[in-house]
Amino acid sequence: MSDEAFMRRAIELALEDPRVPFGAVIVRAATGEVMAEGRNRSAQSPVLHGEIDAIHNCARTRPGIDWPSLTLYSTAEPCPMCTSAILWAGISRVVFGTSIRTLQRKGWQQIEIPAQEVVSRTPFRKCVLVGGILEAECDALFGSPPRRYASRDEG
Repeated sequence: MSDEAFMRRAIELALEDPRVPFGAVIVRAATGEVMAEGRNRSAQSPVLHGEIDAIHNCARTRPGIDWPSLTLYSTAEPCPMCTSAILWAGISRVVFGTSIRTLQRKGWQQIEIPAQEVVSRTPFRKCVLVGGILEAECDALFGSPPRRYASRDEG
C-alpha cells in the first residue's frame, strides 16, 4: 500500500472526533501491516494526542516490536511532545499531512517548534519526516478549532 492509502486511514480515524481531527496509524514498512492506530483523546488526558495514543497501543499490543522498522502516519505534523515520543520509541519514518504552520494560521494552538527541529537536535536517533501527503484533505479537517485549542491573546 502507498503513503496515501495509510494517510486515508489516519483521516478516517481523525473523523471519529472531528472536533480534534488528529489521527495516526503505525505501519510495518516492509509489509504494510498496520501495527496500531490512535486518535486524539486529550479529553481523557492532555497528553493523549493521536501519535501518543498509537504508540501506546502499539507498545501494549505488540511487546518487543522492532520500532525502527515502523512508519507512523499522522493527519498533522507531530508537535514537539509527539515527535519526542516518536524518537524515544525509535520509529524511523513519519508521514504527515497538515503542517504546524498551517494549524497556526487556522487558529489552532501549537508550540512553534517544527518536528524537523526536534529530530535534528536528537543525536541518538534518526527519523525521516515526509510532510504534505494528502495535505489538502488533511488541511480541510482542521476548520475552526474547538475553544480549548483556539489561539487567544492572553496579554
